[in-house]
Amino acid sequence: MTHDISKKLFEDFQEIPSQQWNDLVIKDLKGEDFEKKLVWAVTDEIKIKPYYRKEDLSDLQYLEAFQKHQSNLENKVNSNQWEIRQDIYIDDIISANNTAIDALKKGADAICFNTKNIEFNNQNEFSELLNNIDIESIAVHFLSGEKSWNILQLLSEEIKKQKLNKNKIKGSINYDFVGCLTTKGIFFTDEKSDISGLKKAIVFCKENLPEYKIISVCGNYLHNAGASVLQELAYSLNIGNEYLEKLTDEGLSPDDVLKQIHFTFATGSNYFLEIAKIRAARLLWTKIAESYHPILKDFLNPQIHSVTSTWNKTIYDPYVNVLRTTTESMSAIIGGTDSLTVKPFDLCYKKSDKFSERIARNQQVVLKEESYLHKVNDPSAGSYYIENLTHELVQHAWHLFLLVQEKGGYIKAFQEGIIQREISRVAHQRDINIAMKKEVLLGTNQHANQLEKESKNITLECYKKGKTKTQSVVPLVQYRGAAAFEELRLQTEQCKNIPKVFLLSFGNITMRKARAGFASNFFGCAGFHVIENAGCKTIEDGIAQSIKQKADITVLCSSDDEYELAVPIIYNALKSNTKVVLVGYPKALIDQFKTMGLQHFIYAGCNILETLQMFQKELRKYKI
Repeated sequence: MTHDISKKLFEDFQEIPSQQWNDLVIKDLKGEDFEKKLVWAVTDEIKIKPYYRKEDLSDLQYLEAFQKHQSNLENKVNSNQWEIRQDIYIDDIISANNTAIDALKKGADAICFNTKNIEFNNQNEFSELLNNIDIESIAVHFLSGEKSWNILQLLSEEIKKQKLNKNKIKGSINYDFVGCLTTKGIFFTDEKSDISGLKKAIVFCKENLPEYKIISVCGNYLHNAGASVLQELAYSLNIGNEYLEKLTDEGLSPDDVLKQIHFTFATGSNYFLEIAKIRAARLLWTKIAESYHPILKDFLNPQIHSVTSTWNKTIYDPYVNVLRTTTESMSAIIGGTDSLTVKPFDLCYKKSDKFSERIARNQQVVLKEESYLHKVNDPSAGSYYIENLTHELVQHAWHLFLLVQEKGGYIKAFQEGIIQREISRVAHQRDINIAMKKEVLLGTNQHANQLEKESKNITLECYKKGKTKTQSVVPLVQYRGAAAFEELRLQTEQCKNIPKVFLLSFGNITMRKARAGFASNFFGCAGFHVIENAGCKTIEDGIAQSIKQKADITVLCSSDDEYELAVPIIYNALKSNTKVVLVGYPKALIDQFKTMGLQHFIYAGCNILETLQMFQKELRKYKI
């Protein structure tokens, strides 16, 4: 009945052809280039139109395969359930156990212990970690790297000790020697030994932990080194295939290996693209897995864990991180992740506390219990935009996957520096985009809170990298996009005297307000003390105020028309007292201004970071 009513409703409206829409858009652009103005270049290969219509779904080759794939997912047919997972660093065994129990009482339904800072000396210590945790009903995961074999043995013994049903024990461990190569430039031991060790662990788990997953493909390592969504997706598939190929060559069946593989993807703030990434990953991994001809189809669907990005998190204005992780969580959930870790908002500059951990956990609880995102399977299905975005990722990620396979696979390509070079190229461009504000990090390179001081919480020591083992190849460097701006601002905070920036605004009220706002935002990103005014009555008044304020930098804010006569007068009056900076780049006047000695111009599209670093360096009396 409802369908009949909606059908009649749409019959009352005449369908407008796409060409008619395009003609209207082009008319409204008034001669501007449609491609440059409205088409979004996700990567060099992927370009997204400003809108899509039903007809844009007709030629998507992947769509039928994806719909068939989705209908075969037993765990996603009637719902979109996911595991609310909380990660816990183990510094003290008793404290970690208490934190886990508290988290499970307050909304988490899975726990992940990070064993980086701990060694278990005996079974009793491991038992203390899991004390009062029902591991038959609660999934327990471990981030243990090269300690994985020891953890598996301890977990198996714990099952026997408690007389538990081994078939009910679920969770994962990151026995990921390729991830070790990626982040440290070395294997656990060496490639041959690590493959042999992983094979041994898989055989052990088949007998003792049949529902446990131990082969981890960590795409988040790539993401947090600045990789694009396309690279994270394609290279993760290469890593997964590397494990499949090498372990089946060692005599294991495809079913045994596929059952053990799980993927971890970082989720960034590119909302729709991150949704499409997870959908594309499922389809492409199924395609790869099918090529190994497993007997059971249950293992074709990959187990996907998502973790919020660290690359885009900021030390300054840290509560913005909560907004970032909220949209990232939504992307992962709508995309169909099986489990999710939301990193606490303050983790990028200190150890998280109960408050930040509670906020992180409750973000998922709200999305599930109040937003009901777990009620609908694949909620983005049928979206013209997301389906086309997924299609683009499928096509181009597969192409990139094949390119790496032609080079001999991920390990060989990484050892030859191919992976690092390609990710570095993308990361460098992203750094430039942040420096030029083409990619915005709110509170860092845009709308910085000039009153905020973070040197009380962190120091420049945060940015010094620790020593690592001797590297056989160059690893990927994990970093945050905001780090360069933050280091700049920390240096300002530690100055004996904070540089003063006086905004000398005059003339046209609209232009002076706009340019003063731009200048305030610009210098605020470095933590300089910006002195604003509503507008000087005369340029002589402005000159007098600048001298009175003892400004280190005086920024001229007005219209290009008024600059021609006013700038020479102001510059000549102030050049011996302060650095004079002009907002804007009036091409007709630039040569004239530069000839008289004015060298500093700030404008939309200039490199903010390099300009601020230059000012900080030139104001030598403010050195720490």
